[in-house]
Amino acid sequence: MGCCGDEDADDILQPLPPETSPTETLCPSSATHGGEAFVLSPMNSNFEALVCRDVLRTVFEKLALTDLARAACVCRLWSSVASDREMQTRAFMAPWKLKEVVGNPSSGGFWRDNGLGRFAISHRLVRGDTVASLAVKYCVQVMDIKRLNNMMSDHGIYSRERLLIPVSNPDLLIGGTCYIEVDTCAKREVAVLYLEGGLDTKVNCLLNRVQSDRGRKRIIDSLKRSMQVDDGTAQYYLSISNGDPRAAMMEFSQDLRWERQTGLV
Repeated sequence: MGCCGDEDADDILQPLPPETSPTETLCPSSATHGGEAFVLSPMNSNFEALVCRDVLRTVFEKLALTDLARAACVCRLWSSVASDREMQTRAFMAPWKLKEVVGNPSSGGFWRDNGLGRFAISHRLVRGDTVASLAVKYCVQVMDIKRLNNMMSDHGIYSRERLLIPVSNPDLLIGGTCYIEVDTCAKREVAVLYLEGGLDTKVNCLLNRVQSDRGRKRIIDSLKRSMQVDDGTAQYYLSISNGDPRAAMMEFSQDLRWERQTGLV
């Protein structure tokens, strides 16, 4: 079967000729059917399945996006089946559990890669926004924002209405709707996730959890230095004071005073 699939279907389904069949070399004996000899070949047995669109579609629907792109390079028939928009979209969304992908890419090559770098969050700029503040807000690196938006310096933010933010947490994509767009400033085509009108409940929960964990760790480290205690002791006093570090210090001071009065220390 040619790489470009130039052969006719009738020619493709013909048995391999005896002089070119590898089976004849491995096994000299041949079977006879109706007085004519023909060679038994494993390729001849189920070859019809390889040119059946329904069978190919069933198989291709199970493939990952990269494997689907490889299948499209086999022949014209496989390419026509593997290039189906619905199949490509489904394979593109599957790893990230997206709800929907809206829009048509400018090039078919867009579907060949569905890595996390293919997605971005759209952030509409407001007064006071800086690249550093956005990096902290979305838990990404400053250089990653600059690279994604084709920015040489932080001053490039003032000539734009929005910035594309790299997706650092894949959970943000679950159940989301992405729009395929070409950003004129960034000069790249990405699948954009919109969070306009404020972060939704899911994003708020994820980002607040990260920020709260970091804040709690800083408080515990501060208590450890002030109290000169281990991590477990600092966490205990912070928990009994409902997360108030000042109340935690007071509780620790009272316990320490009582221990000194009773002669335990």
